[in-house]
Amino acid sequence: MTLDSKKILFLPFLNIPSGHHQVADSLIHELELNEPSMKCEKAEILSYSYGKIEALVSGIYLKWIHKFPHVYNWLYQQSVYKNIEQPKNFKLYELLFLAQMKRLIKEKKPDCVVCTHALPSYMLNVMKEKGVLNIPVINVYTDFFIHRFWGTDQIDFHLVSSPTMKELLIKKGIPEQRIWFTGIPTHHEIKPNSFQVRKDHSPTLSIMITGGNLGVGAMEDLLHSIKTSGNIKFYVLCGKNKVLYQKLRRLNNKNIIPLAYITSRKEMNELYDSIDGILTKPGGVTIGECLSKRIPMFIYHALPGQEVINLDQLQQLGVVYYLNNWDDIESQLFTFFESKEHLEEINSNLENYHKQLTDQKIAELIKQIL
Repeated sequence: MTLDSKKILFLPFLNIPSGHHQVADSLIHELELNEPSMKCEKAEILSYSYGKIEALVSGIYLKWIHKFPHVYNWLYQQSVYKNIEQPKNFKLYELLFLAQMKRLIKEKKPDCVVCTHALPSYMLNVMKEKGVLNIPVINVYTDFFIHRFWGTDQIDFHLVSSPTMKELLIKKGIPEQRIWFTGIPTHHEIKPNSFQVRKDHSPTLSIMITGGNLGVGAMEDLLHSIKTSGNIKFYVLCGKNKVLYQKLRRLNNKNIIPLAYITSRKEMNELYDSIDGILTKPGGVTIGECLSKRIPMFIYHALPGQEVINLDQLQQLGVVYYLNNWDDIESQLFTFFESKEHLEEINSNLENYHKQLTDQKIAELIKQIL
């Protein structure tokens, strides 16, 4: 089967380097590798509709999370996560974006649309309800939960990242055959690791610390709390936070190695393969990659909104450890890796997660749709 002349439109939201864009880019790479004659295109509806306002909105969004995290978290929970099994209309967003979405679809003429963000998914769901859209639409979820802003009942296929998400969709009346448990899609150069106990009773550890592509969060506070003994090498992914990168370089601490923004997925894969564990926020893509690599994950902080809920869902899956106490981080890490019980538990939970995943590649699943 070929996809000659077929066109797939990918719809993230906002132009900040978020997981919505990373997942869309990863899927585009995979599809183009398997079907080079097929055309993939990505569009961002806010900048398409309102031009430079998108940059203003992105800036306000990031500052809001940083300055008023509790307010953002409360509003997020109340607006899209409370009573998640109940449908909800977002008339203001329809007023702002529905006509623009219709124009975008008419202009691009895709054979299929892939949504990696809730807003375009919601708009396309409304269009299908109104009978003005009849092409397949796929939701690709980039977190470990589904909130009320996502379009669901009219969407043709759902690529979910946890069993709980699948259960919720079935409760909403979505046929099981339209739900695929794929995990969060990762770039093809992030190579999955086989089931293994990564390290036991080693005198030294290599630990990655990351705070996301933008370097936001509590990473600096965490680093200040770490007392390095020399038994752990901390590789710090600074993302696009150049100030943090320069600060760490000036420290000249041989046990804290700052790394600038890494664009190469091959280089990132090699880095993953060289570490024993990761201190991270519960951002969807990073967690998805570490799940694929079967790397022990230690959560030191969660941004308000999505990441707080991700943390709760990941703890229920038993695939992360939450370090809410930053006293003596080194001791806590060594306690984990020296415990046969901890290692067996995390590997068992990771194995259980992977056993439930579909064994088909996403490119193959999309080919079936088209």
